[in-house]
Amino acid sequence: MISRRQLLQSGLVLSTIQPATAKQSDSLLQSFSVDQQRVRLYSKSVNQPVKILFVSDTHLWRDDARGTPFAEYSGRMAKAYNATKHFLTQEPTNPEKEFQAALTLAKKENVDLLALIGDIVSFPSEAAINWVQEQLKDFPILYVYTAGNHDWHYEGMQGSLRTLRASWIEKRLKPLYQGRNPLLDVQNVQGVQIITLDNSIYEIEEQQLAGVEKALATGKPCVLMMHIPLYAPGRSIGYGCGHPQWGWETDKNYTIERRERWPKTGHTRVTQRFYQKVIDAPNLLGVFAGHVHRPGVDAIQGKPQVVSEANAVGGYLMIEILPAV
Repeated sequence: MISRRQLLQSGLVLSTIQPATAKQSDSLLQSFSVDQQRVRLYSKSVNQPVKILFVSDTHLWRDDARGTPFAEYSGRMAKAYNATKHFLTQEPTNPEKEFQAALTLAKKENVDLLALIGDIVSFPSEAAINWVQEQLKDFPILYVYTAGNHDWHYEGMQGSLRTLRASWIEKRLKPLYQGRNPLLDVQNVQGVQIITLDNSIYEIEEQQLAGVEKALATGKPCVLMMHIPLYAPGRSIGYGCGHPQWGWETDKNYTIERRERWPKTGHTRVTQRFYQKVIDAPNLLGVFAGHVHRPGVDAIQGKPQVVSEANAVGGYLMIEILPAV
């Protein structure tokens, strides 16, 4: 197990919320460990090892003449990640190089699933999405994708977050879903249910809540993957899915991102119910997210939430789900 001191030194911070309604003794998760970018979940309900490569926040910015009509909406993010430095070595790198490195690692480690969990592109340019499709063409490993708050967002374009998300998923991102439901997908990987959820507007829809409830109701071990992390006490508003202070007053980025401001009423009851359902579920082994571009670990009612460093700077998580002995 990695110690609290080691977590702090590595930039991973561990905080704990004591159980409220769920009993830890009923949990299917026996223990977990975090060692840099490798996460291990141990459960007696798991019969076969499952290995997943988690990738988020690549922020590919490639564009071409097809993007010219949208240049007024892509200018800021087109300049954001042209060149980066690897977060461990500080060596020069870039998003395309790190995305390709992640795919190479997935094959080398013979993972069971590649999870692409949001902000793989910085805006929905055809050139960037086509490039991702080309990298994944004939890829020998099962992969899933869900959108982050930048994948579908052209900054300054008029429309509600829900409308813009639906529009650009249909116009550009749709091929990456491989025919699956863009808002919620459940993959059974060797007895473990991998729930991929789009929370890129910070809120949860009724159909998503119903799908999560259905998956959890099976009693099978589940893992939840989404772009924006769940609220954990002491965390910033970036951990905004279920955050009690999320809303109009805490939305500091709507001006620079040129988007609709978060609502004055805060989270919907659906989002609140989703949050409680997830943290109470005894068969949820863990939650994995990105978005904040900093690694982090929280234990929420005994369940780990692990947040990945951005893939744009070389980040990823290698997740192993293992039988407990």
